[in-house]
Amino acid sequence: MLPIADNLITRPPVSLTVSLLCLDLLPALSGEDTTKSFFQELVNILLSYVCKSFRRSSKVLDFHHPHQLREGLEGFSLELPDQPENLEQLLVDCRDTLKYGVKTGHPRFFNQLSSGLDVIGLAGEWLTSTANTNMFTYEVSPVFILMEEILLKKMQEIVGWSEEEGDGVFCPGGTMSNLYSVLLARYHFFPEVKTKGMTALPRLILFTSAHSHYSVKKSAAVLGIGSENVVVVKCNDRGKMIPAELESSIITAKDQGCVPFYVNATAGTTVYGAFDPLNAIADICESHGLWLHVDAAWGGGLLMSKRHRVKLQGIERAWSVTWNPHKMMGAPLQCSAILVKKRGLLKDCNQMCAEYLFQTDKHYDTSYDTGDKTIQCGRHVDVFKLWLMWKAKGSEGFESQVNKCLENAEHLFDNLKQRPDFELVFKSEPEHSNVCFWYIPPSLRNMSPGPERNRRLHEVAPKIKAKMMEQGMAMIGYQPLGDKVNFFRCVFSNPATQTEDVDYLLEEIASLGHDICIRTETDL
Repeated sequence: MLPIADNLITRPPVSLTVSLLCLDLLPALSGEDTTKSFFQELVNILLSYVCKSFRRSSKVLDFHHPHQLREGLEGFSLELPDQPENLEQLLVDCRDTLKYGVKTGHPRFFNQLSSGLDVIGLAGEWLTSTANTNMFTYEVSPVFILMEEILLKKMQEIVGWSEEEGDGVFCPGGTMSNLYSVLLARYHFFPEVKTKGMTALPRLILFTSAHSHYSVKKSAAVLGIGSENVVVVKCNDRGKMIPAELESSIITAKDQGCVPFYVNATAGTTVYGAFDPLNAIADICESHGLWLHVDAAWGGGLLMSKRHRVKLQGIERAWSVTWNPHKMMGAPLQCSAILVKKRGLLKDCNQMCAEYLFQTDKHYDTSYDTGDKTIQCGRHVDVFKLWLMWKAKGSEGFESQVNKCLENAEHLFDNLKQRPDFELVFKSEPEHSNVCFWYIPPSLRNMSPGPERNRRLHEVAPKIKAKMMEQGMAMIGYQPLGDKVNFFRCVFSNPATQTEDVDYLLEEIASLGHDICIRTETDL
């Protein structure tokens, strides 16, 4: 049995009557017992929620429309009072907040790339919030700073870089990690931009695939390069960048007097889960002297698997890599890293030498004051939960977790091939855990392919999704892509999900969609 620290639950709890307020908690002189009782009640609420998240009999969500939540439900009010409310009401608010949210750790939550509820990771997040410190200097965050260094080195080693190479930082999400890559590439080729700005530079062009994440265009917009200077490179039917199209685009940009400087390759696209051919793209980047970034926010977790890491062959040739452990590795949100091959570049690019933080005459090694190599000043501790999970699972545990998620995808794919009421978006086996498909209701099964069938099929997924959310027992995403009308995208990153949950999802979709009737254009 695990020991209970400081007799936390063996002492008689203080009753949280309606008269007790936050002023009765620590640091109030007599607030220790009240604080312990408050936390005991809160932990009970959290434990109840965690347990419900793993029960298949519980709902994934109890859906309400925005106006319903704004107006208040069963005494749950989002409005902010002028007078303090008592502790008992705060606990009710905590319970209601979880009640009306979405259980992203539920085995039947398939809606996002980040799902699951890792108990060790959750414990790490609780400890992180308790420590409530900042990642800018060693003096205020000594243990976490060293943990970040160790984690980054481990991830760089897994990518395939040598011990002499590698730098990085944990960021607030993959979009910020990708933004860092563009920022660093621009500074590497044009360091004068740091002081003189974009007016001192020629017209820069960067390249990314048609299936890449929208954050690449957003980064160009934020950094003043301009979204129109992002060249979108064609992909094949499977969603992979076509190297010959990239080469042609680079040559065209040069012929137009522009300066290509950066290529983003994707390892695990958001919708199809496709992996760009990294070695071929790296060859082109080397030939033209361009920065190669690999956005492995979604696919980076496959590096943990001996069976699947071959899909990222060539990633070691990248100049920078985005990797989100809060996706395939199951770390609680948020947990994203930008890995940079060239040491010192992060600091040279971002350093501002604020004297109130980064004094050079401190009594310890100030190279551990990592805050000056980031865009941010204040930075949340995102490393401890991942460090603790790695200690708990080991690299082998992450490998098993990744393999299991992809086995679930294979199971879904195999089932879909056998069913006449579903249709796969593409016939090839999934590379990642993304599986894309249409449900074909009886009213459409005998229709010939064409614009009218597509128009009606486009309405099927949203209608099923709406019914599914109202019912609340499962959740899956949908979207159109290119000339493809709305289709379901099922993704697996939750280790709690079993094949029985995959089977349930298909039966749920079929049940909800069976009687859907889409009106013809003449009916409208």
